[in-house]
Amino acid sequence: MRPPRTATLDLMIEFVIEELMSGDGQRRRAMVRRMAERWPAEPALALVYAVTCATETIEDTFGDSAGREPMIPLGYRLSALISADVHAVQCMGQIPSVAADLLHFWRRVDPLFLRMT
Repeated sequence: MRPPRTATLDLMIEFVIEELMSGDGQRRRAMVRRMAERWPAEPALALVYAVTCATETIEDTFGDSAGREPMIPLGYRLSALISADVHAVQCMGQIPSVAADLLHFWRRVDPLFLRMT
């Protein structure tokens, strides 16, 4: 059973689907940073949830052919990387963390998502 979603989560999931389905490598790479910039007050784990749900939706929609699409492993990989950063931020005492905390973390500690443009 999925937890209830808010309107903001729905917007985030829609955004991720659009970016992953765009076929544009630059849009896909900048997606996580753009999410944090667009929704800085949202819980950091909301980014993870949105990317995971969007990837799962794409996978479910396209069935067996989805396995051949590079966006599926990319979506799950990005979810895992965001999760690791959320964990690091929370270990530093930022509990609960929000997307703005991730932006700060990326500027100070791990610029991966800032370099992905």
